[in-house]
Amino acid sequence: MKYFAWFIGILATLVVALYIVVFTSFGNALLKPMVESKINEQTKLQSRLSTFSLSMSDFEIVLEINENNKVELKGIYSLFSQTFDVLYNINLQNLQTLKSLTKTQLRGDFLTNGNVKGDIAFMKIDGKSSVAKSNTSYHVELSELNPTAIIANIKGAKLSALLYMSSQNPYAAADIDMDINFRDITPHKMDGEVVLVSKNGKIDPKYMLSDFNVTIPKTSFSMNLDAKLKGDDIGYKYALLSNLFKIDSSGSIVPQPLKADLKYSLNVENLEVLKPITKADIRGAFKLNGDVKGTKEKLLVSGISDLASSDTVFEAVLKEFSPASIKAKIVNLDIAKLLYMLKQPHYSDGLFSMEADISDASVENLSGSVATTITKGVLDSKYLSKTYKFASSMPKTTFGSTTTTMLKNAVADSRVDFNSNIADLDIKSAKFNIKDGSLQSDYKLSIPNLDALFFATNQHMRGAITAKGTLTRAEDLDFTLFTEVAEGKINAKFHNDDFFADVDSVKTRKILHMLLYPEIADASLSAKIKYDLAQSRGVFEGKVTDAKFVKNQTFDLISQFVKFDMYKELFSGDVNAKIDKENILASMDLRSKDAAIKTEKTELNTKTNQIDTDVSIRIKKDEILGSVKGDINAPKVSIDMEKFMKTKAGEAVQEKIDKEVEKGLNKLFKKLF
Repeated sequence: MKYFAWFIGILATLVVALYIVVFTSFGNALLKPMVESKINEQTKLQSRLSTFSLSMSDFEIVLEINENNKVELKGIYSLFSQTFDVLYNINLQNLQTLKSLTKTQLRGDFLTNGNVKGDIAFMKIDGKSSVAKSNTSYHVELSELNPTAIIANIKGAKLSALLYMSSQNPYAAADIDMDINFRDITPHKMDGEVVLVSKNGKIDPKYMLSDFNVTIPKTSFSMNLDAKLKGDDIGYKYALLSNLFKIDSSGSIVPQPLKADLKYSLNVENLEVLKPITKADIRGAFKLNGDVKGTKEKLLVSGISDLASSDTVFEAVLKEFSPASIKAKIVNLDIAKLLYMLKQPHYSDGLFSMEADISDASVENLSGSVATTITKGVLDSKYLSKTYKFASSMPKTTFGSTTTTMLKNAVADSRVDFNSNIADLDIKSAKFNIKDGSLQSDYKLSIPNLDALFFATNQHMRGAITAKGTLTRAEDLDFTLFTEVAEGKINAKFHNDDFFADVDSVKTRKILHMLLYPEIADASLSAKIKYDLAQSRGVFEGKVTDAKFVKNQTFDLISQFVKFDMYKELFSGDVNAKIDKENILASMDLRSKDAAIKTEKTELNTKTNQIDTDVSIRIKKDEILGSVKGDINAPKVSIDMEKFMKTKAGEAVQEKIDKEVEKGLNKLFKKLF
């Protein structure tokens, strides 16, 4: 009995001590700093318990957090029955100071008060709030701390106040009413309704411009949502109406596991107004309506649209919300309207059609086919001429195209047939690897009338040309070109910025004829060209074979006065040039059995069309020296008559030489250069 008495005494002492520490003002004073420290540690906020009173049956706590934020709790409880009845008042006047607790940047205030009554097994919360300047009341029931029922009535909430609270500019304003009546929100046993109505909605053009770079007129809107929850099923009707857009949707959804059967429609006067939601910088009118049916494992999304005045239909199968297959058909999409919607310049008019059947839409195993056509295509010649600063106005250019693309294992293999009144382009196989972005393609380009390219080349030409080659783009860009022209061949290739070309046995007379230049000589020209596109520098190394000059007054005069027939001579030699942007430094050395034509350090500026060169024509042992300077189209030609007169040929014809001779020699140099 003695030990039992000691045990009872010690236990009683502990109980008394615990009572004193926990339930008396003396004990509360001891606990208060420890509780404050723990709150500060957990919330990482400067908090102070201005009131901390705890007794056996009631308590009162007032917690002050940072500036102007206060939480008040006052109530009664029973330790034995574990019931409680608590009044609470939460008054947060400075939300921006609570970021470490809310984990997001809030601002403004939040006030709510109410009563919590019950026990851990079942409790009720009834309260009121003025969140977003509303008149809100709510009733929440919890079983084992899990919500089982929620009833809330929100009247007159201000959308602009909600945006302000979430640290966003008030780009929209509206009055929001909401009734929530969840009699049971237990999973798979849901029973309730949600009714949301917004009115007096307005979008502020000022903030739409400053926040989203979107210019819109004054816009009003209203919104309605009526949803009913029963078991796992949610049936709903939703409508968003404004003077710029209208969105409707209705149907049923089972959230878990997902099952949907719904309809939707979207009618937008100006897509710019949806930029805050879509993040897409597009504009113009757009209509879309369709259905969504199926489960998470297989969801069928279909739709009909008038995108850019087209007749568009599509059907997509999604598996785990990722596209699995797609079928789409677009008929007569207006290219000009599409460019407008994408905020692109008006490059072209025309109608675009497409039919796609993608059996596997995954990037790794992309498979299917896509066929496209463009009809009634007309390029905007005025815009293109101004934008690309063509030498003259681009003529009216009409075009059409047909493209067939086969998709297999993420490789798109396309066949292209492009036709216009200026050029035709045929591609038998253009293979684009979607994974690494590489491209391999052949091409054949046919230009039936070279003079149609004058707007771009600033060079009148006659005749036609056909070129073919390959294009490869991976880490490097490689482009090859082959053409047969003027009875010769040209092989060229680009490697990034480097250009190389081999000219093989091109007939100069035919080239001059093509370029509408005076056909002064008939020869075979072979050359090698190297050019750096980035630096605009390069070299030209050419060889002329069997050059024979055509009949002209200059050679007639030489034959008359020098008694030498230049027409019988076949000239061969070198023609070289160094190119540095618009400056060309050239040389020419042509020789026959008894004659020679030579220039050194010919300076030619393609930008100013200026030429400066000295020329030497040697006939047997006699030499004629001259210079060519000025505009290349009408140069000033000077002849060194004094040196010519000292030659044997000059002495023999001295009595016949007059202004006519000098005039004839001038014509010679002008013909040659």
